[in-house]
Amino acid sequence: MARVGGRNAAFAWVVGVGCLAILGVLAALALPLIPASMTWFGTTVGTAQGTSQTAPTSAPVAAGEEGALPTECPALYDEALWATMRFTRGAVLTPSKDAPVTTATALVSALSPDVQLTCFWHADAGTVSTTLATVPPDAGAIAAAALPGSGFTCESVDERTRCTRTDGDLTETIEAGGGLWLSTSESAWHPAGYVSRTGDRIWG
Repeated sequence: MARVGGRNAAFAWVVGVGCLAILGVLAALALPLIPASMTWFGTTVGTAQGTSQTAPTSAPVAAGEEGALPTECPALYDEALWATMRFTRGAVLTPSKDAPVTTATALVSALSPDVQLTCFWHADAGTVSTTLATVPPDAGAIAAAALPGSGFTCESVDERTRCTRTDGDLTETIEAGGGLWLSTSESAWHPAGYVSRTGDRIWG
């Protein structure tokens, strides 16, 4: 009977080392794909839960170079605030160039803000509407003189004037300075730090 030769140990060792080297190369090639895979997984889970149909999915972007105004709603928010808005139950964002939502209609008529962007949020908790516009350079001084008679309290915040009015579940804020206007109307829904954080994105 012919003898069956045993496994060559040296050959097996060479093959094993070669396999390990191939696995190492494949792992190195796969590492850059991990972030994209995680993003895909998160989007897939969100779609399965229905969030992609009721909330925007774009990530916030930088407010832009100095002098440039945001052209999309995500640019008004830092990452944490954007996540808060997006994942509030029932949140839906409607971007537009609609006029500011405010009871200070006389001031709006006087200043005629040139609306760049209006971000209107509707959620189970309530609504939040924010408008970014350009106005005359003295708009802050005009607001500080005109709005206290309408129940607003005005203060100086860095290089701008901030006027706020609260009536029950409604809180209105109008900020103006440096030729820019940022107004927010919060009805029942009051995200923590919303006004100061969106203001910092424009003037910060």
